[in-house]
Amino acid sequence: MKIPKWLKRLMNSLVIGGQAVTSAAKGHINKADLFEQLMEAGPGSFIIVLITGIAAGTVFNIQVAAELSKQGLGSEVGGLLAIGMTREVAPLLTATLLTGKVATAYAAQLGTMKVTEQIDAITMLRTDPIEYLVVPRLISMVIMAPIQCLLFLSVALWSGQISSTAFYQIPPSVFWNSVQQWIDLSDVPFMLVKAVVFGLQIAIISCGWGLTTRGGPKEVGSSTTGAVVMTLVTVSLMDVLLTQILFG
Repeated sequence: MKIPKWLKRLMNSLVIGGQAVTSAAKGHINKADLFEQLMEAGPGSFIIVLITGIAAGTVFNIQVAAELSKQGLGSEVGGLLAIGMTREVAPLLTATLLTGKVATAYAAQLGTMKVTEQIDAITMLRTDPIEYLVVPRLISMVIMAPIQCLLFLSVALWSGQISSTAFYQIPPSVFWNSVQQWIDLSDVPFMLVKAVVFGLQIAIISCGWGLTTRGGPKEVGSSTTGAVVMTLVTVSLMDVLLTQILFG
């Protein structure tokens, strides 16, 4: 029975990810490239996360506040928004945004280097390409994914509060009291755990797909698309598992 190509690449990506984690744990980090990758995964993506967070908080809250206000439960709007954003929407949407912005860049960069034989040149210089290229990208995603997730949550809650006050006359104090009552102390740490795991997945799969690119320049586009699709699928499946474990 022939193993599907996508499964081979996924297995190779996991091996590459394991090697990258081991190198990072040993302190073998290409610090020169790390700062650039931190900027790519952090400030380079802030505006996208910011805009989407504002839109998600406002739209989600309009839908929730409209229904709860009709039932005389306007005081619970903030709590329901906070629970939904913290446990599910913020980490999953942040991961989706980073997949579109960062994973495509990683897969395209490494795929191009692979087909133009730059990876072979790095190996011939007795430099480990995984240590040199993958480790900085992996560390940057593990650091920046939870920061981006916190930014998303903060912006979504503030936009939700503003929209509920503007459209449904819910006082800000009532909104934030509801948030405090509904949110459990473990919700935010668990949200950050999700974000770290998703960041790790994004880095491993996008770098793995890039490094396993075969053929000419045309294959770079296919690898980039494949990396995005596989990342979104695996992140969605992992989200189901983590939600059951952390919040079940």
